[in-house]
Amino acid sequence: MKTLLAICLLLSLSVFGQNSSNTKNDKKSKLETITLAGGCYWCVEAVYENLIGVKSAISGYAGGKIPNPTYEAVSTGRTGYAESVQITYDKTVTNLDEIFKVFFTVHDPTTLNRQGADEGTQYRSAIFYKNEEQKKAAQNIINALNKAKIYNSPIVTTLEPLTQFYKAETYHQNYYENNKNQPYCEMVIQPKIKKFEKLFKSRLKRE
Repeated sequence: MKTLLAICLLLSLSVFGQNSSNTKNDKKSKLETITLAGGCYWCVEAVYENLIGVKSAISGYAGGKIPNPTYEAVSTGRTGYAESVQITYDKTVTNLDEIFKVFFTVHDPTTLNRQGADEGTQYRSAIFYKNEEQKKAAQNIINALNKAKIYNSPIVTTLEPLTQFYKAETYHQNYYENNKNQPYCEMVIQPKIKKFEKLFKSRLKRE
């Protein structure tokens, strides 16, 4: 993979030149949601909670068919569900372009059903779109990244229609904030957060 700075530069100069939402819709509602899977949901949630404009990042499950999945069931890799994060954001502060820019920067979209040591279909890279606008924006991003050969391997991120999102168990919510000293948080989540903070320092929430 090329440098993360190159990724950000490509995204800012290509398909991300325009805001994905339109003015008419903004007048109706300034809040929008997108559901993303990029490996362990603790990592994805922790990153987006620090992005300006994000109102909430909820860990949960998407992509499967059985109702009310549990963490134990999803962890088997046989339910079809992926550990996912449903992001609610203010379109007047951020947009789908930036949401995707962060997504393709903080995880590896070229490893099939795996992120680091986390392996299985529940850890797949996926974008769960709720309308054609989101699907088209996601496909444009993937096409641009592949064309520019930003990564050494083709992107395997799947585009899947969002049929249902189930919120994960309470102890999974805000996991990083509540468990910063645990080894997984220190070795896996913190490097992703530092990478995000370095490349998006002007877009961080201020305490």
